[in-house]
Amino acid sequence: MSGIVVVGAGQAGASLVAELRKQGCDNQITLIGSEPVPPYQRPPLSKGYLLGDMTVERLFLRPESFYADQGITLRTATQVDAVDRAARTLSIDDETLGYDQLVFTTGSVPRTLPASIGGDLGGVFVVRTLADVDAMAGFVKDGAKALIVGGGYIGLEAAAVASKLGVHVTLVEMADRILQRVAAPETSDYFRALHSAHGVEILEGTGLNRLIGEGVVTAAELSDATTLDVDFVIVGVGIQPDTRLAQDAGLEIDNGIAVDAFGQTSDPYIWAAGDCCSFPYRGGRLRLESVPNAIDQAECVARNLLGAQEAYVPKPWFWSDQYDVKLQIAGLNTGYNRIVTRPGAGQSTSFWYYQDDTLLAVDAMNDPRGYMIGKRLIEAGKSPDPALVADPDADLKALLTR
Repeated sequence: MSGIVVVGAGQAGASLVAELRKQGCDNQITLIGSEPVPPYQRPPLSKGYLLGDMTVERLFLRPESFYADQGITLRTATQVDAVDRAARTLSIDDETLGYDQLVFTTGSVPRTLPASIGGDLGGVFVVRTLADVDAMAGFVKDGAKALIVGGGYIGLEAAAVASKLGVHVTLVEMADRILQRVAAPETSDYFRALHSAHGVEILEGTGLNRLIGEGVVTAAELSDATTLDVDFVIVGVGIQPDTRLAQDAGLEIDNGIAVDAFGQTSDPYIWAAGDCCSFPYRGGRLRLESVPNAIDQAECVARNLLGAQEAYVPKPWFWSDQYDVKLQIAGLNTGYNRIVTRPGAGQSTSFWYYQDDTLLAVDAMNDPRGYMIGKRLIEAGKSPDPALVADPDADLKALLTR
């Protein structure tokens, strides 16, 4: 027997193999990762790690010894070339590895700038892997000039860390406002003011024409024809699901690897979890890019590999750390048509997303209580009176019992 093979050694892959053993699985388990290190946390890469507050070892999700202790074969620095579904094998260089059940936890890959506008120049970085941040570290220093392309959470987090390290930061966002794809104008306004207060120049409605340099980037020409001198560039224009192997193998792809409610793909011997896949949700399909989803869905798939037949029900939540502000997001705001603001003390506030009278999501800045109560309300299917939410003197906790 070839056992269970998991391709992708990130948060989802690490969570899945650990859950298999926790549930008493005695099959052979192999976890394959393309990077030369054990599974590690990605969110701290552009924060604590780049700031120098975290060592590499502290990034690891579990000590390297965990995998051997649990009888899990961890293969790092290993690239899977192809999947033969008929033979149930993987091609790895000159090796063929068999599987009884295969799981894709391949995650996502960052979108990059095309070489035609200078995206292949030295000093141009994405923030996705340990190697990315290690390569960037020498550029991020006091007095340097940086251009950040993209005003989503990736770009804003990178701007916050660079600014804290003394870098002069200009951020360009092609859309009318930062966070336009993922947040309400109120949240955009909050973070625009926060970054401006820390000296970051944010240019909205502004694109990048090209990067300039001989081998290494030295300047950037923007869509308004202005030219900026830059020492390095960080590209934060989103990520896309890593579906290469699955697509080449002929699996169904629909905004990621398409899986059913149990995590099974169009091939009964192949499963998927995490950023790389989409699953049924409220009559459509949903793909979530978050650490909590990677953990929860992977653990659910692990149980289903052992026969649980447990449908995955997401409880979406996200977070972002910028300067001394922690943003916590509960729910999904798709379809909102009303924002209710609940003011707090200092930088504490929260924005509550409603579709008519139905609460959909909450953005809470330095407001853990508002976040937790909002999350519990959403998960319970309760929608409090917006007037009570907006009243800073109203007891939020009491809303749970209404």
